[in-house]
Amino acid sequence: MIQQTASLVDKCLIATPAIKDPIFASSLVYMCEHSEHGSMGLVVNHETSQVLEDIFDQLDIECHDEIINNQPVFIGGPVQLEQGFVLHSDPGNWQNSVEVSSGINLTSSIDILQAIAGGKGPEDYLVILGFSGWASGQLESELQQNSWLTSACNPDLLFHEKPEDKWQVAFDSLGFDLSSLSPVSGNA
Repeated sequence: MIQQTASLVDKCLIATPAIKDPIFASSLVYMCEHSEHGSMGLVVNHETSQVLEDIFDQLDIECHDEIINNQPVFIGGPVQLEQGFVLHSDPGNWQNSVEVSSGINLTSSIDILQAIAGGKGPEDYLVILGFSGWASGQLESELQQNSWLTSACNPDLLFHEKPEDKWQVAFDSLGFDLSSLSPVSGNA
């Protein structure tokens, strides 16, 4: 049995059909922080209508590479949608960066966007607006209500799967049939 205090950092939350909120329905959330003080994660499979060129234009960053300009921007959750994050591979030397786990880093400073625009950024990255946050004990309660399943995560899932396939790939890694999920939980 998993202890309530087990950290979910570097794990994925897989939204179950019990979640009806359109922000989180069918979402895959990469967990960046999880402690007794609360939790923070980023939805990694929901694209916005924006592309990187839109972000570069807002920040007066020049980029002449159309492949980079047309990269999708993701919505990480409903909290602080004006806050941008780059979830990426190579650690680099960015101003406001933390290593979430081996091979996965999170940066929230403009210097990484400037490097990406200049073709000198990390090899793999997702640009994300906003984040998902839970108060102390809130996520644990949602887990008990069968709103989320947890799975291991890896850079291939985050950076190399198509956004529309990530949820299914993570779910399939659990090894059971979606139809076996009960929409309600019970207590013996």
